[in-house]
Amino acid sequence: MSEERRRAILHAIVEDYVSTSVPVGSKALAESHVLGVSPATIRNDMAALEEEGLIAQPHTSAGRIPTDAGYRSFVDHLAASALQDPHKRAIQTFLSDAVDLNDVVERSVRLLSQLTRQVAVVQYPSLRESAVRRVELVRIGTERALVVVVSADARVEQSAVSLGGERSDEEFERVARELNEASVGHTPAALQRSLDAWVDRPDQVGWARDVADAVVTAARGGTVERVVFAGAANLARAGADFESDAIGSVLDALEEQVVLLRLLHEMAADGRDIAVRIGAETKNEALARTSIVAAGYGPGGDATSLLGALGPTRMDYPGTMVAVRAVARYLSRVVENE
Repeated sequence: MSEERRRAILHAIVEDYVSTSVPVGSKALAESHVLGVSPATIRNDMAALEEEGLIAQPHTSAGRIPTDAGYRSFVDHLAASALQDPHKRAIQTFLSDAVDLNDVVERSVRLLSQLTRQVAVVQYPSLRESAVRRVELVRIGTERALVVVVSADARVEQSAVSLGGERSDEEFERVARELNEASVGHTPAALQRSLDAWVDRPDQVGWARDVADAVVTAARGGTVERVVFAGAANLARAGADFESDAIGSVLDALEEQVVLLRLLHEMAADGRDIAVRIGAETKNEALARTSIVAAGYGPGGDATSLLGALGPTRMDYPGTMVAVRAVARYLSRVVENE
């Protein structure tokens, strides 16, 4: 009973602190929550929670606030909840009106930001592994070329590559012809094997590997995984939760998409339908005062792409988790039909 009561007190502290941003005292807890015990008992339980590192006292004679560990305990014990029907309808209507894939992504990130009042992040979806219809190699200078890959679903991807020096027209045209012949009709997995065999030929030119790699990358959806985000202004509204220069550092981290994508992929590796990183768990100093809630999405239940919401550790975890999960599910359905 004591452990359950302390958990209830911790949850009450998190809820009140998230709501008010004011440290929470035992008297306030007794008045605002039905805990069934006296303020004195609540004070004893708060002392125990503080010893466990779940809450802290920011100032002498002040109330308590959750620590990162306290937020983690709160999140780990949350019961699954559902999005309200009006929000469900808003998501479905907003996303179903999208005209193309770019519009879907842009709408999703704006919608998630509005629902969570946090910074929303959406990774562009991993495209279906469609077979290659045609590959073109186009000169864009004496030592560079453009690799253009047209897939069977009419998707076009391109990438610039170095030729490692000047190349004769005869050599360039031969490589372009053979590259196309080795690529056409293959999906990315088979394409890799076909091009590896082509590159490994004893008489092959030294720059064949670069153009082959460019073809495989383009066939898989492009050279760079892309993310978009919206709601950066929400960080300013949470200014009290950050040091004077912390917001700029957070924005810099968002701009560094490689860092952000690596974190999202690490979260996806948890194997949960919704993942949460709190404070120092992000393993990034610039994000040490933030939390990220993320979920995977993709066609046919294949959650290969990610979306999430980032904000201060003092965030509405239940509401954010519900919104992220719901948008991920609806986005999966839209992408399935693209």
